[in-house]
Amino acid sequence: MTERRFDGRVAVITGAGRGLGREYALLLGSKGAKVVVNDLGGSMHGDGVDAGPAEEVAQEIRAAGGEAIANTDTVATPEGGQAIIQAALAAWGRIDILIHNAGNVRYASLDTITQEDFEAVVDVHLMGAFHVVRPAFPIMCEAGYGRIILTSSIGGLYGTNNVVNYGVSKAGTIGLNNVIAIEGGPKGVKSNIILPGAVTRMAEGLDTTQYPPMGPELVSPVVGWLAHESCSVTGELFVSMAGRVARAFVAETEGVYRPAWSIDDVADNIDAIRDTDRLWIFPSVTGYMDHLTRSFEMARKG
Repeated sequence: MTERRFDGRVAVITGAGRGLGREYALLLGSKGAKVVVNDLGGSMHGDGVDAGPAEEVAQEIRAAGGEAIANTDTVATPEGGQAIIQAALAAWGRIDILIHNAGNVRYASLDTITQEDFEAVVDVHLMGAFHVVRPAFPIMCEAGYGRIILTSSIGGLYGTNNVVNYGVSKAGTIGLNNVIAIEGGPKGVKSNIILPGAVTRMAEGLDTTQYPPMGPELVSPVVGWLAHESCSVTGELFVSMAGRVARAFVAETEGVYRPAWSIDDVADNIDAIRDTDRLWIFPSVTGYMDHLTRSFEMARKG
């Protein structure tokens, strides 16, 4: 079988100085990609700047015979996002792959979180995704090719305690991915989401003693395939955790049609409304219209 490589491709990877991002950068770099290793180098709280982590990864790629540059611009501002993409253009004149992995953590319950802590996490995870996608997307569209991988989380799908900022960010990223896939599809740009589970710095403070092996190297091959030209899907979500790889998706029950409803009607039909025996599962790229079409068909049939 032919080895999947990235020769001639330019990849921008945010949060690539440590953890998951580092594994992504090393993998793509080892297979021929030219890599912009972006990492602010700060604490998990989001404080401080340290050029060391990004430069160390870039040096490791270069020492192995690859090409890489380090970048410490922040994803948290539009100007920072533009500068990150510009670094790729200045070095190699193109961008083919964008992986948004940068993240920070500020724990607090919904009833105690400060506005500052909420916005600090949203600015990196969700707005950070937009800040790098926005300048990269038109370049990819003009070139007729692009691969975008955004990072969500099971915390965005299902929620968890004490991280409302993180949950909101990761759920919002799914909406961004859908729009990229819809608008980018006709222009050769594919976008998908990774929902990774790995023991990295973001697990600090958690009891991981009972976890199975969950190194970031178990996640990076999934991201590698999503970043490759042979990737056959767009607008999808892939879970990768402890060696398990799966697809996640939004589904609807078929539900119940009535020409008119009262509160009592909803109560009387709630079990049928919630019945999961017959599910509607639509791809994101056509789901909006598919949803309308099927819903209208039920109404016409009565």
